[in-house]
Amino acid sequence: MDTEWYNDVPCSSIAVESIISIATGGLIWGSCAASYDANQRGLTGIHRASFVAKAVGKYGFQCGLFAGIFSFTRCRIQRYRKKSDWVNALVAGGVAGAAIGAGSRNWKQVAVMTSVLSGFCAIADQSRPI
Repeated sequence: MDTEWYNDVPCSSIAVESIISIATGGLIWGSCAASYDANQRGLTGIHRASFVAKAVGKYGFQCGLFAGIFSFTRCRIQRYRKKSDWVNALVAGGVAGAAIGAGSRNWKQVAVMTSVLSGFCAIADQSRPI
């Protein structure tokens, strides 16, 4: 990521841009997955429309929430540490994973979500396109 512009833009703007783009992806994914699930359950008519609408909203909200927490936390940590490395993504992934997992109120799930998303975000942040 080009750090020159990244340091000039407020973290809140980066988070909003991330929320909009990733939530849109979540909405698209939700429409595909919910439609398939509705077919599997044999739903038709108003029940199908209600099921798909709820699932689309759920996927979009969850994806947007994760993206916002992750990007804002990563930006703030990077500015605090004055370094752009894998540690920023590791910590931000852990915070976002803990926030998502906390909704379940099951501490085992919180720990699993924190570790998995933290590791995944650190790896994804350090990967470079071919």
